[in-house]
Amino acid sequence: MEETYEIDLPRGSGVTVLLKPATQALPVKLCYIMSKRWETTLSIKAGEKKVFSFSCQDPHNYFVIEIQKNIDCVSGQCPFGEVYLQPSTSVLPTLNRTFIWDIKASKNVSLELQFSLSRLRQIGLTENCPDGVTHRISGRVDASTMVRIGTFCGNGTVSRIKMQEGVNLALDLPWFHSRNVSGFSIANRLSIKRLCIIESVFEGEGSATLMSANYPAGFPEDELMTWQFVIPAPLRASVSFLQFNVSNCVKKEERVEYYIPGSTTNPEVFRLEDQQPGNMAGNFNLSLQGCDQDAQNPGILRLQFQVSVQHPQNDSNKTYVVDLSKERTMSLSIEPRPNKLKREFVPSCFVCLNSRTCSTNLTLTAGSKHTISFLCDDLTRLWINAEKTISTILPCLSGVRWLLVPKDRLSLALVPAQKLQQHTHERVCNTSFSYLVASAVPGQNLYFGSFCSGGSIEQIQVKENISVTLRTFAPNFQHESAKQDLTVSFIPHFKEESVFTVTPDTKNKVYLRTPNWDRGLPSLASVSWNISVPRNQVACLTFLKERTGVVCQTGRAFMIIQEQRAHAEEIFSLEEEVLPKPSFRYHSFWVNISNCSPMSGKQLDLLFWVSLTPRTTDLTVIILTVVGGGALLLFALGFIICFVKKNKKKKITKGPAVGIYNGNVNTQMPMQRKKFQKGRKDNDSHVYAVIDDTMVYGHLLQDASGPFIQAEVDTYRPFQGPTGDFPPSPPPTNSRAPTVKLATDEPPPGSPPESESEPYTFSHPKDGKVSNRSTDTPLLDAHEPTEPGE
Repeated sequence: MEETYEIDLPRGSGVTVLLKPATQALPVKLCYIMSKRWETTLSIKAGEKKVFSFSCQDPHNYFVIEIQKNIDCVSGQCPFGEVYLQPSTSVLPTLNRTFIWDIKASKNVSLELQFSLSRLRQIGLTENCPDGVTHRISGRVDASTMVRIGTFCGNGTVSRIKMQEGVNLALDLPWFHSRNVSGFSIANRLSIKRLCIIESVFEGEGSATLMSANYPAGFPEDELMTWQFVIPAPLRASVSFLQFNVSNCVKKEERVEYYIPGSTTNPEVFRLEDQQPGNMAGNFNLSLQGCDQDAQNPGILRLQFQVSVQHPQNDSNKTYVVDLSKERTMSLSIEPRPNKLKREFVPSCFVCLNSRTCSTNLTLTAGSKHTISFLCDDLTRLWINAEKTISTILPCLSGVRWLLVPKDRLSLALVPAQKLQQHTHERVCNTSFSYLVASAVPGQNLYFGSFCSGGSIEQIQVKENISVTLRTFAPNFQHESAKQDLTVSFIPHFKEESVFTVTPDTKNKVYLRTPNWDRGLPSLASVSWNISVPRNQVACLTFLKERTGVVCQTGRAFMIIQEQRAHAEEIFSLEEEVLPKPSFRYHSFWVNISNCSPMSGKQLDLLFWVSLTPRTTDLTVIILTVVGGGALLLFALGFIICFVKKNKKKKITKGPAVGIYNGNVNTQMPMQRKKFQKGRKDNDSHVYAVIDDTMVYGHLLQDASGPFIQAEVDTYRPFQGPTGDFPPSPPPTNSRAPTVKLATDEPPPGSPPESESEPYTFSHPKDGKVSNRSTDTPLLDAHEPTEPGE
């Protein structure tokens, strides 16, 4: 059975009720208002009574109800005091409700809204209140122009709002909310001679975000708006401008004015661009003054700011002198460390110049002395970044951030006093400080990684400009960093984005990952790791994932693994192939990763680790080697004895055999010219050694009736030289079928003879030599560290 509703509005009440379709309702044809006829809207005016019902069981999904009360304080008596909901919510259908009070007043009178149920918190135009209860408040500039003062939720600091010439307040209540009171009252006040005054009351530590009228649209031209703040003792208040714009003025000047307790210069006037006051004790006022705007190009004036109130700290009475008077290219910035958003209030950290000009961010420029103080409960919540541009000549620095700019086609090598560990999820840095290394090339968003002491990275080489940031996490970083110097030197320019020199620890795994881990290796970038393996150790190389997941838009993505002594080279297509399973490396080796131009969302990132184990000799291999060698020796002896007896029967006498090598005969198979020009002609790998077997087996072949039979064996000596200090070069980018090239006993089908299938030796052109004079310069003075964090 349908529920029936009856609304009876007294004559002269000034109340109008309107039922209308919800803005985002389902199709109206599914539900109707049933009164004298089926309708989609229903209007009830003062002096009318209507009975109605709905054709559906859930009308709140289809309709909303507006109750508007018009109050004329100019020609009639104003109902000052507590405002009631009329009609009562008990007689209204369970729809989303909006109660609207439109109050008109004289120009010489102001109206004051007092919020007794709950103080209000201002929100942005696109934000929503958690409980759905919203206050939308507007004022009047003149009889026909309304100005939106703001949108507010509960549980805030705003206790009163005064407005000149009238007010419009809309209270939105969701259909499920049981509230049956307005929560505010109206009082009559004298003229305030401005658009409005908003009172904000703090009872303890906290913060409030407030906005100018009409925000984010423009503040009315040549208007004045004031905020009054009530701050209990002994708390301190600081003001921060979050966002603001200024208009184009033809008369007057846009400004903010402060009435501050104890100030001898009230009002204190500031431009919106200035640092705003902080560390203020007691109540104070802040006013925003507009100007006469240019009619052709007015622009907009708007302001969003935050007031933070907190207890004074012991450090607030201490002053620090930062002397940059002798510096020319160094700047020092202090800013809050990023932290996770929390629902509860967290006191802000302010940096103050001259004790009152406070801000959460402060930059100190070169050439001056600066006196600063802190209004902060924990100084470790602040970053301190010192930035200095360094050219070819590097001075010694004491600071926490450096911009390194090599010139004349040079690259950089960073060498720590203690080996570094790369921060990964598998092995996090838990030290009191770390280095953040990133590219400083304009337009290149490349992050090499975060590194701390206690790892296996001996050197980081980078191709171009970089920034090195020292971040601290605990007060004891000064003691720990005293042992960690970081030096930089210039080296010949190379093509990789970076090269890491790694000497693994025998006790711990070494975790390594590609740069830009969160965003993927940049397009067409190449990075290498030079990993040393001690002689008595075996390295196990393991990759985290089975596949990289990269999808190339253009080019190809490759990984090369090359042992530096055995010349074994493996090439993998990172787009098509499965990454290698854990493998053992008996010699030092390179890992090179070269990226393509990947598709969006299919970026390249790799994480792998290296672990060392003592090298042991397999007993089974020894036994098989001995048995196989013995069998081969018996076979050779039997063959030689048969050959000798056969020659005796033929009575043919042979002289000593002579091995002749004719270097003028071309024995090479026609083939394409190799990319790497170093061949067998450049070394002694083609030299043959002649072994006189009669010196070995002569006692077995001696016969009284004839001379010794001398057998001759040719032995090929492969190239055994070093690989060099350069990483392997990636294959051509247009290769479609990557190959895996290993040093094996059997050549692949179609390959040239064994004597011609020697492995490639990678060598890079040397475009310069490093001078014998040391260019290493200490980058971090361990005796004068500076305190920041991560």
